[in-house]
Order: sequence, then structure tokens, then C-alpha cells
Amino acid sequence: MALVCHVTPPPSFLLPSKLRPAIPLLRKRFFSFSVSAAMASDAPAKKVLVPIANCTEPMEAVITVDVLRRAGADVTVASVEKQLRVDACHGVKIVADALISDCRQSVFDLITLPGGMPGATNLKNSEVLESLVKQQAANGKLYSAICASPAVALASWGVLKGLKATCYPSFMEQLVSGATAVESRVQLDDKVVTSRGPGTTMEFAVALVEQLYGKEKADEVSGPLVMRSNHGDEYIITELNPVEWTPHDTPKILVPIANGTEEMEAVMIVDILRRAKADVVVASVEDKLEILASRKVKLEADMSLDEAAQLSYDLIVLPGGLGGAQAFAKSEKLVNLLKKQRQSQRPYGAICASPALVLEPHGLLKGKKATAFPAMCDKLSDKSEIENRVVVDGNLITSRGPGTSMEFALGIVEKFLGREKAIELAKVMLFVHP
Repeated sequence: MALVCHVTPPPSFLLPSKLRPAIPLLRKRFFSFSVSAAMASDAPAKKVLVPIANCTEPMEAVITVDVLRRAGADVTVASVEKQLRVDACHGVKIVADALISDCRQSVFDLITLPGGMPGATNLKNSEVLESLVKQQAANGKLYSAICASPAVALASWGVLKGLKATCYPSFMEQLVSGATAVESRVQLDDKVVTSRGPGTTMEFAVALVEQLYGKEKADEVSGPLVMRSNHGDEYIITELNPVEWTPHDTPKILVPIANGTEEMEAVMIVDILRRAKADVVVASVEDKLEILASRKVKLEADMSLDEAAQLSYDLIVLPGGLGGAQAFAKSEKLVNLLKKQRQSQRPYGAICASPALVLEPHGLLKGKKATAFPAMCDKLSDKSEIENRVVVDGNLITSRGPGTSMEFALGIVEKFLGREKAIELAKVMLFVHP
């Protein structure tokens, strides 16, 4: 989009004498110039509130925050607990930007609630949040919720009356009392957007971007996410040189994180593997447990990499994110762990930037087929499988980006526990149609 601005020529006394004869001609014509949309975007960023609580579904919170920040929104992650750090579902620790009480007087363009139980109940019980959402509705401004929260919070507050809304399947009966319940993956009615669960969150977040910024911005943001076009269909993985992945007992999995790690990828991997009852260790390669991820979400690891390195793993799997992948590549301890994992013929994997920036330069893709984030695939020595969303070659698993993270994590579940278990999980998360 271009804005055309008309500017009247300056008074003649401000011009050099040799240009003054041209003034009558200039006064008959206006100077025009175009200002690009980028320059016009000096308008204040849209302000968004994402409240979180103990037992919030971390995928729903983090994916929403990440996607909205990609669009340029000013997102405040606010804890409804007494402290900033919340213990989300599946042992994921998220550190909020503020307490909900700090937001009491703030005005937002959007308030969006993640789900999870009893996280949704904890959100519902916040008087400050209830007041903010009711004011948002009264002012005709955008508000939204996903999973259990449309039924447990929004419907109970009376802000869905006469509106079509959806939620997690097991809460549909509860939703009926306060809204017109529909089974859409994402539902928009007036100023309210609702959605169903973890597996619909990325679609939900992109829909929020569209409501805030328009379709063009939503398309711009969704492209690099590498989202699926066939939402709800069964996922597929490409497998070459198949071997059995046999854990000693419960799969023990190391997921390193660092400043600049892609938070969506890290959280989806951890969340899904813990749903499958894997023993997942989240280890910080930094000098403290709290890391600042690529879209400024603050996550807290379970332990340092030094502590984690004392243990043995059935799988080491790296999330992406440019800064995070660069930190992994520089970590001698992590690279040595990966090399030992390969030498002992135990599984290892990476997604997004990490196959290209960590595995490839350290010889960990030698003789292997892999994929990576589209813009990074030129760095792979073997590009024959780069178009595939998830590639398994023997004990190696790689994938493309945020929008392939669920397939990637489900592929790991499938290798350890079988396709049936992976599909069962995918249906529970609504990534695959129940």
C-alpha cells in the first residue's frame, strides 16, 4: 500500500534566485511522493494481553504469544498467580512479563486466554481478568479464548451470549449454557474468536493476527511458520533406512534450550513428549536456568546442561531459532554429547535452524538425509529430502519449523511407542480429527 502526500512548493524567498522564475509553474503542480507501508507503520503496535496461570496449557499460551509478536503486536504475558513464574501443564515453566494486577488500568486491543485445566479455572477466578474482559466486551473490542477457556471463563462471565463459539470437545456441553456452540477449529463471531485445543492453536493465532492487522499481514506471518494446509488430516513422516528405536524403559529425552531458542518449537516438543509419558529433561546451555527465547518468551529449564550431561539419553533433540541454534553450535559440551549419541547409535534430532547450524557443521549429518528450515536448507550438503516436513533416517530425525513441530514430536512418539500411540495423542490435541 502507498500513501500519496501532496506538498505545496516553498515560498519563493526560500529558493535560490535562479529557481524563482519557475515558481508559477510549480504552484500549478503539486509535488507527489509515495510513502511505503513500512514507513506508515509508525502507528503504535497493537496491545495484547495473554494471561497465564498455574496449569495453563503451555502450547496454547506460547504459540499465541509467539505468532502475535511475529506480527509486531505488543504482547504482555501476565500471571494471575502471586508470582511471575507459573508452572504450566506438563512441567513447563513460563515466566510472565507482569502480574495481572499490574494490568488493571491498561487498555488492550485484544485479550486472549489460553486453556488447560485447571489453568482455565485459575483464569476464571481472577477478578482483575474478569473485569478486564467484561470491559473489553462492553467497549466492542476484540477478545478470544481457546480450549477449555471459552466455556470455563468466557461463557461463565456472560460475554458469549448470543454468539457462536467453540471450545475443547469435552467442554462443549458447558459452553452451550452461555453461547451458541459450534464445532469449528476456529470460530469468529463479531469481536470474539474461539478455538478448540493445542492442535488448532497456530490457526487460532494467525486468525487473531488477521483480526488485528488484516489478511495481508496474516499471510506474511503464516508463510515462514511452514504450517500444514490440510489441518486435521493424519500427519505423515518420511522414513529412510528404518531402525528400531528401543528405549531401556521409559524414553529419556534431553531437550536443550538457550537464549534465542524458538519457544514454540521447544514447548511443543516438551509438551507432546511428556504427554506420551517420556522422561524429558529441559536443560539450559546458558549460565542460568531462565532463558529469553526468540520472541521474548521467558522459559525456565529444569537444570543446567552441566547437570544434564551427567545422564544418559535415549534421544537428544534440538529445537531451532537462529540465536538458540548458534548457542548450541558453540556449546562444546552439547556438541560432544551429540557426537557420543551418534557414535553409540542412539537417536538424535533437530528442527528448523538446528539441522543446518548445529548438526551439519559438526559432521552429524554425514551420510544422512535431513531437512531444515527452508531458508537454511542451502547449508545442508544433501538436499534430496528437504521438501519433506519430517525426515527420519535411521537414528536421526529432522524437521522444518514451527508449523511442523507437532508432526516432529509425534514422529518421535511414533518411533518410540508406535503409530497408534502417536495418532491417539494427535487426536486428543485435535491436531488430527478425533
